[in-house]
This record gives sequence, structure tokens and C-alpha cells, in this order.
Amino acid sequence: MILHLLAVGDVVGQSGLDYLTRHLRSLKKLKAVDFTVVNGENASGVGITPQQAQVIFDAGCDVITLGNHTWNRLQIADFLEENPYILRPGNYTNRVPGRGWGVFDGPRGVRVGVMNLIGRTEMDANFDNPFTVADRALKEMDCDVVAVDFHAEATSEKGAMGYYLDGRAQAVWGTHTHVPTADGQILPQGTGFVTDLGMTGPAQSILGIKPEQAVNRFLGGLPRRYEEAPGPCKLNAVLFTIDTQTKKCVGVERVDIQD
Repeated sequence: MILHLLAVGDVVGQSGLDYLTRHLRSLKKLKAVDFTVVNGENASGVGITPQQAQVIFDAGCDVITLGNHTWNRLQIADFLEENPYILRPGNYTNRVPGRGWGVFDGPRGVRVGVMNLIGRTEMDANFDNPFTVADRALKEMDCDVVAVDFHAEATSEKGAMGYYLDGRAQAVWGTHTHVPTADGQILPQGTGFVTDLGMTGPAQSILGIKPEQAVNRFLGGLPRRYEEAPGPCKLNAVLFTIDTQTKKCVGVERVDIQD
């Protein structure tokens, strides 16, 4: 069968949650989406609460992935243990709550494996190696389709992960930088890949926050708590079309909405 898998970029703040709620279900209907993965690690600006995770699920998400801000709202810890549909990066140490991958029911009996990993370049060096952790996860996941959210800073590391998993995963995408990239492609062995999905939240912003706050930081001003920017919003996503019989991606399409 043909499976349409939608990957939605990092949801930022209350406006991002509201925008996702208003638009995700209609987008899924328009594109005949079968399975949806949303990165939610910035739902609180930095971090996510159980209540915010539930808003994302209620909006039409099947699986939530996270990233380097997973622990900025520690109240998520128990929720990560209790709810298998929210994943934190699998290459965190095994001493933290939650899980980094899972296998989920898709349409017509298709088993969809979702993996969440975090990069190490320009990030916390205490993470395990995401490449070897990916190998371990693939051995444990008994599924028809594998989708990977690689939350990383460096485009080179994201590209390396795409090629490393080419032919073993059907969809690999990057998150974290909140800027959508135009390099959606199918790699030589049949893996759909894009360097970064982008974000869901304030469009006239820097990574979702007020531009003046980011400018202040680079001018050396006093640090301030980030505030999400006002104004119009956007939803950045990529649609992966996957042939579950051949286990290859046959289409990669940017699907973006903006006020």
C-alpha cells in the first residue's frame, strides 16, 4: 500500500499550539495523511508540559517527538513513562525517563516505527552516539515503515544520518533549527530525506521568538527570558509518500501553511 506520512516542524509556544489545532486536521484531510509525527519540544517556548502534549494529540498528531529541551519542563517526566506515543531522543542516557523509539499501528495493519535521535555537533557532548543508537533501535523495531526525527544543529550531521540510514529507514528528517530547507529528496537506496522541517508558530520571528530579543543577545545585552513573537503564524511540514511493499519512499513534498 501507499502510506502518506506527515512530519510537522517544531511547535513553538501557545500560538504554535493554537495554529496546529486550527490547521492540522484539515491539512491531513487535504493530503490524505495516514500518520502524523509532530515535534513538540518547544510547546512551552523551551520544553513541553503534559497538558501541551495533550493539545498536540487532540490536534490530530499520532506521535510526538522531542529534543534538547525535553527536560526544561520536568513535569513531563512521568508523562514520558506513561504515554508510549511521546518520544524523547533515544540517545539520552538510559537513566532518564521515557523511550526513544516505538512501533505504532498505522492504517490497514501497517506497523509504523518512529525513532527520535539528537545530534552531538554543537550540542551536549554527553549524548550517546546517535548513529550506533540508530543501529540498536533498528534491531529492536519490528515494523513495516521506519521514520526518524533527527534533532540536530549541523546540516552535515543531519545529512550524514540520512545517508547512514538510506535503505534502512523510509523517512529521515531534521528538526531543531526551525528553518525549513528546500532539499527534500529521495536518497539512492530509497529513503526520503529533508535537512529540516522548519517550525509551527510565529512567522515574523527568529526561531519563534521576538526578533529584538535575539538581536539583543547577539549584541551582548543582558539575557532575558525568551517571549514568543506576536503576529501571523505558519506551519512547516513535509509529506513523505511511502510504498510499504517495496519499503521505499516514492515522494517527498513540502507542505507549508502561512497566514
